[in-house]
Amino acid sequence: MKRNLLAATIFLTAIAVAQSPPKRPKITGIDHVDFYTTDAQANERFYNTVLGIPLAKPVESGQTERFIVGAQWVGYSPAPHPQSTDRMDHVAFRTDDCLALRSYLAANGVKVSQSCATSNDGSRSFAVNDPEGHKIEFVQEAKFQRLQVASSDPVSRRLIHAGFIVHDRAAEDHFYKDILGFHIYWYGGMQPERTQWVAMQVPDGTDWLEYMLNVKQNPDLHTTGVMNHISLGVSAMKAAQAKLEAHGWKPHGDEHSQMGKDGKWQLNLFDPDQTRIELMEFTPAEKPCCSEFQGKHPRESD
Repeated sequence: MKRNLLAATIFLTAIAVAQSPPKRPKITGIDHVDFYTTDAQANERFYNTVLGIPLAKPVESGQTERFIVGAQWVGYSPAPHPQSTDRMDHVAFRTDDCLALRSYLAANGVKVSQSCATSNDGSRSFAVNDPEGHKIEFVQEAKFQRLQVASSDPVSRRLIHAGFIVHDRAAEDHFYKDILGFHIYWYGGMQPERTQWVAMQVPDGTDWLEYMLNVKQNPDLHTTGVMNHISLGVSAMKAAQAKLEAHGWKPHGDEHSQMGKDGKWQLNLFDPDQTRIELMEFTPAEKPCCSEFQGKHPRESD
């Protein structure tokens, strides 16, 4: 009798374990962001000369340029439609287990590929579309393959956030917050009572994704380029600007340092296709508008 009871207990436990939903593996930060370009030569001058960020061999299909920012990178491919107003291809986040994350998302009703693909650098990845159609990739780095490319004088060695236009915050929150475990880092707007930006920090790191809210339908190239952007972290904006000026850049138009509503110094640059490449200090210099920070600040060494 005792043996039968023990066997039944083991059997029921095995069923419960088999039926339990998979746990989400870690999502530690941004691996890379890919854009489109219509002028690869001018784009290379912008990254190499102005930002001091080096070029490396492409690793993704169709990619023609890859610029190394510390242990992360920014990629570019030829624009499939030169007249298109959206120059962002995809945002990629790092995970410690590609297959487990794919299974986790599938169990939560997200359409995923049958398996993880292997890139030329040995990393494994898969891509999904978020509720608004943004292509989101998840990458598991190859062991001992993290690429570090020396550069004489880069303005930044750290990619701290990416942002894109969001129209339905509730739908995006269900995907990023409820399923993936992202959480609010900071939110605000030009006026305290109107939220225009929501920084959603990864669950197991300090990088974040920024919702760019309240953008009109069918924006032009300039507006989309401002909204669909990346941010490079710097320790001190004065020192970063001095490097830019030593590389031949001068403040002009919208390209100048300013205090952000989050209390951090920032400086907006634009690549040849009007995509905003923002420089931002890692930590605030002033009290932020609109909300307090709800997560740890990034550092260059993260």
